[in-house]
Amino acid sequence: MEDCNGYDETFQNSPVKADGAGQPDALHKVTERLSDLTIPSRGVSIPAAPNSDKRDHKRVEDVPRKVVTKDLSIMEAAYRDIIEHVGEDPNRQGLLKTPQRAAKAMVFFTKGYDQTISDVLNDAIFDEDHDEMVVVKNIEMFSMCEHHLVPFIGKVSVGYLPNNRLLGLSKVARIVEIFSRRLQVQERLTKQIAVAVTEAIQPTGVGVVIEATHMCMVMRGVQKLNSNTVTSCMLGVFREDPKTREEFLALISH
Repeated sequence: MEDCNGYDETFQNSPVKADGAGQPDALHKVTERLSDLTIPSRGVSIPAAPNSDKRDHKRVEDVPRKVVTKDLSIMEAAYRDIIEHVGEDPNRQGLLKTPQRAAKAMVFFTKGYDQTISDVLNDAIFDEDHDEMVVVKNIEMFSMCEHHLVPFIGKVSVGYLPNNRLLGLSKVARIVEIFSRRLQVQERLTKQIAVAVTEAIQPTGVGVVIEATHMCMVMRGVQKLNSNTVTSCMLGVFREDPKTREEFLALISH
């Protein structure tokens, strides 16, 4: 199972009160780690770790992203150049407004950069004496592969064990929407959703499974039409307790 780059380790050695009251010590650590994170502005590279040329994608945020003003005219000019460089005539009738349409579409595809978890939760967190599993499955997901700028499409299933706090059901889908409406890889998207739910309601465990079809594998490259990619992230008791994990996987498979 996905180890979520160390987030799960904080759960494994953390006591949870027998009556379910209070929160695991580890959740304080997760929250502290998340509260210090910031997001670079659009177009600014994430600093590489020492002695590494790879970007650091371990960060999951709930901090407003300060983006540059979305100047559609600049994006339109870029799309016009692309059309011209693939050998087409951007002045042809059918292509005259294509740069404008494409620019507006890209802004919509990446609208998640302008949203935060606190924006969408809108106080939809409720204190309830409930400690049984909550699962929202088959949430439709549309995202953009950051490697080729083509879509990947699929479904997300999210489950958690409450710690006397419940999340409004629609908010689970909205969390998925925030992170999927960005340039993404499926592995990171899975992790970001799991950690965001953890930060929001501090449950005793979270599980996220995504199954998606990637157009970069269908339309180009190996061109495998029927291939699906499945990723998972298990935190807390979902990773520690095989029975809890099996219950979650059984519920989302029906």
